[in-house]
Amino acid sequence: MPEAILVLNAGSSSIKLALFARGAGDPVLVARGQVAGLATAPVFAAQDAAGTPAGERRWGAPLGHEEALAHVLDWVRARYGGAYALAAVGHRVVHGGAAFAAPVRVDAEVLAALERLVPLAPLHLPRNLAPMRALFARAPAVPQVACFDTAMHRTQPRLARMFALPRELEEAGVERYGFHGLSYEHVAGVLPDLDARAARGRAIVLHLGNGASLCALAGGRSVATTMGLTPLDGVPMGTRCGSLDPGVLLYLMRERAMDARALETLLYERSGLLGVSGVSSDMRDLAASQDPRAALAIALFVYRVGRELGSLAAALGGLDAVVFTAGIGEHDAAVRAAVCRGAAWLGLALDEAANAGHGPRISARGSRVSAWVVPTNEELVIARHTRDVIAR
Repeated sequence: MPEAILVLNAGSSSIKLALFARGAGDPVLVARGQVAGLATAPVFAAQDAAGTPAGERRWGAPLGHEEALAHVLDWVRARYGGAYALAAVGHRVVHGGAAFAAPVRVDAEVLAALERLVPLAPLHLPRNLAPMRALFARAPAVPQVACFDTAMHRTQPRLARMFALPRELEEAGVERYGFHGLSYEHVAGVLPDLDARAARGRAIVLHLGNGASLCALAGGRSVATTMGLTPLDGVPMGTRCGSLDPGVLLYLMRERAMDARALETLLYERSGLLGVSGVSSDMRDLAASQDPRAALAIALFVYRVGRELGSLAAALGGLDAVVFTAGIGEHDAAVRAAVCRGAAWLGLALDEAANAGHGPRISARGSRVSAWVVPTNEELVIARHTRDVIAR
């Protein structure tokens, strides 16, 4: 019987899934879906590779990650168990710390090591690990593979990873790790087919979505990125603040008596586009709003992206290409246009018509710096890694 690989991406309120057929070549998508709204009114929806509905269910009460995973596994077996044998499950894991520079098969020792990293990503890692534990209990014979968003950035030089803090903190693991590495890995793999010169040279990838960051690639390898110890750093995001003067935190602790939990909620859940606009964390809602605060939030986002773009171009010593990916990067022509116009000083000239059509190439003929729109596919990257790890 043909084999399949199940890819899971567990977040705070959802579990996203993708099922791939495992064959001699690249994994082939069979179906994708998610259980969303776990903490409120959970809804499961799935589609096959052609986009045809393949499953739906609603619950009247909140679900835990374990219960949601149980439904996903039951659905996979009921719908596809006659056609595929489940060979392995691949997990997106936000933080791998310094210890995990490549995908790894999950066992009790690995799971314990990941538990120790929870303080580095307290809102993400517990959700990433919950399905692993549940799978060990429910299907212990199925191999599991952890794929890390931080792994690609382990190629960065020490200077790019350092904070200007005492040495003992660096030795304790306080450094810049970077995130969205699975997305950047996919783009780096696609870029040679689009622009071989840029793939060999200097490119900046802009992963712009509800979570957002930029990454400088030299010859396809990460040399600098905007996120740091946690996924809070860099550009403003849907609800996350981005770069912040540490003195702001000291002020809030001293003058507002905010403790660590209150600061965590502020920085992760009440800031970013939502905090500035007071309207929404969704760029589409902001673009449609007449509230001047919505326009201000968009302007701040574009401004900060432009500043970080210039910073990474300096780290690269020049620039050959920029690549937009993720929800905003792939679908928001207005944001792309504003970023590209702001980068004219780098030699980037925008093709307005190509940008309106979402590319793939959106730079004008003769532009010294090329610009591209590349849909990300983190699930495919995870499926590939999972296939390779279990094959070894």
